[in-house]
Amino acid sequence: MWQRIQTVFLVVAVLSLVASIFVPIWVFEEDAKRQVLYALHYSVKENDVLTPTYFPYSLTAILLVAAATVAVISIRKYKDRMAQMKLGALNSLFIAASIGSAVYFASTLVKLYPAGEYGPGLWLPGVAVVCNLLANRFIRRDEKIVRDSERLR
Repeated sequence: MWQRIQTVFLVVAVLSLVASIFVPIWVFEEDAKRQVLYALHYSVKENDVLTPTYFPYSLTAILLVAAATVAVISIRKYKDRMAQMKLGALNSLFIAASIGSAVYFASTLVKLYPAGEYGPGLWLPGVAVVCNLLANRFIRRDEKIVRDSERLR
């Protein structure tokens, strides 16, 4: 299982998806006010009072957890390459949806506070997309090698 390169790519995708839950997507700091958008919540800290808002911002975290779960299931299905390819396609949809929701929530906050800046939580799912696509490519290549070797028998 670990000797296959697609497993390494899927593990990197899982790590980047899990990390993107805990790092900020967007940050705005003013004198005594700090606003941070995470995948799980949007928090405003003003005069040492922290006010988190979970709904609807937690949708991004739900999609990230779903994508990480599908990637872990795909790693465990290393004997069934067809199932791995289908899970890879499903995982691409989940990751794309999580990126879309993060961009949507961040862009609504950018309209209100243009001086804010994007954090690594917005870019880490992009790493997961690339790793997922590479893993799918190598899974397809393995499937082609197996089919070609069966034809020779």
